[in-house]
Amino acid sequence: MDKIAVLIPCYNEEKTIGKVVKDFKEALKSVEHVIYVYDNNSTDKTVEIAKEAGAVIRHEYAQGKGNVIRRMFREIDAECYLMVDGDDTYPAEHALDMVKLVLEKQADMVVGDRLSSTYFQENKRPFHNFGNSLVRFSVNKLFNANIKDMMTGYRAFSYLFVKTYPVLSKGFEIETEMSIHSAYRNMRLENVVIDYRDRPEGSESKLNTYSDGFKVIMTIIKLFKNYKPFIFFGLISLILTIIGLGFFIPIFYDYLYTHIVPKYPTLIMCGALFSISFVIFMAGIILDSLLAQDKRNFEFMLNTAQNWFKDKIKNK
Repeated sequence: MDKIAVLIPCYNEEKTIGKVVKDFKEALKSVEHVIYVYDNNSTDKTVEIAKEAGAVIRHEYAQGKGNVIRRMFREIDAECYLMVDGDDTYPAEHALDMVKLVLEKQADMVVGDRLSSTYFQENKRPFHNFGNSLVRFSVNKLFNANIKDMMTGYRAFSYLFVKTYPVLSKGFEIETEMSIHSAYRNMRLENVVIDYRDRPEGSESKLNTYSDGFKVIMTIIKLFKNYKPFIFFGLISLILTIIGLGFFIPIFYDYLYTHIVPKYPTLIMCGALFSISFVIFMAGIILDSLLAQDKRNFEFMLNTAQNWFKDKIKNK
């Protein structure tokens, strides 16, 4: 088991990967660590340059950052994991502070917070800036969290987080999924303010503002449905009930004065809306009950992972 595993997912980062590996080797030279570069089908010299800089090279052939992270988390055992992108936008000088919060303060996830420092000045893509702020606001409100940067690629994790986190996303929405998982599962989270710098000239982002932004929003909705089913389905039920009442009240008003139902099709539609609303509301209640059982199972999973960790430390 490694003391600290630096995990760098990479796809065509030949211009920056060598510097990133060397910077993190220097920043963590006072502690035991291993730097892993996980190549995701690069077609340039990313692998050769990373190997020359001293990184351990591994591969994930299924395209997508989420797939790479799934592979990393399965294969690597470490007391602390430090994940960073290979594009040289995250400064290595904050690495030791983040690692210490995991090793010494029992943090489960440490977020490298770009948004509280230089991100909005350095990032030249206004829709990215707006999207980051929107996602942060939405998740913190929906899940009662205090995560300062929802989509940062600079994070540190505990062994317990890594081995109990189910990686469901395949692409860049993985960071949002991690943040929501941490908030919902009551994992201990810390924020470390970092300086952010935009990509150097010649280095291109793999993130598409619109398509990946849409995936992130859909991920938030999906996880809100999965983690807060009573509220999610309750809101849908409430909307359908309000629509049904909007059509039913005029009919009922006419019936009180004329004792005649003038619009039978509308009345039938109202009955259907009320019935659907009731079924959806009951589905929310049932799913919420199942979720309570899932929470208990997750706590048992944490205990199991804790025992694995103790055994690995003992046999180290």
